Amino acid sequence: MKGFILPLAIAAAFGVAACSNQTEESAEATAESAGQDAEATASDVGAATEAAVDEAGAAVGEAGAAIEGAAEDAGAAVEAAGEEAAAEVNDAASDAQQ
Repeated sequence: MKGFILPLAIAAAFGVAACSNQTEESAEATAESAGQDAEATASDVGAATEAAVDEAGAAVGEAGAAIEGAAEDAGAAVEAAGEEAAAEVNDAASDAQQ
């Protein structure tokens, strides 16, 4: 009986060792895959962040141009109103002198 149990115990030990090696290799593959996934995700996040910053910069530039244009239009309108008011004052002064 002892002659039968010893070879069986040795075979079981080799089976556990082989299983352990497979588990270790599987764990290594899983960790490597997780690392690659994390790297890809970080790259995607970086690209999305860069695109968002570019879009925000473009929007700020467009808003600045719109504000500048509105300020120029407002300045021209104020200048025209001032010129018109000055002309009316001059006309009123001429009429008063006559």
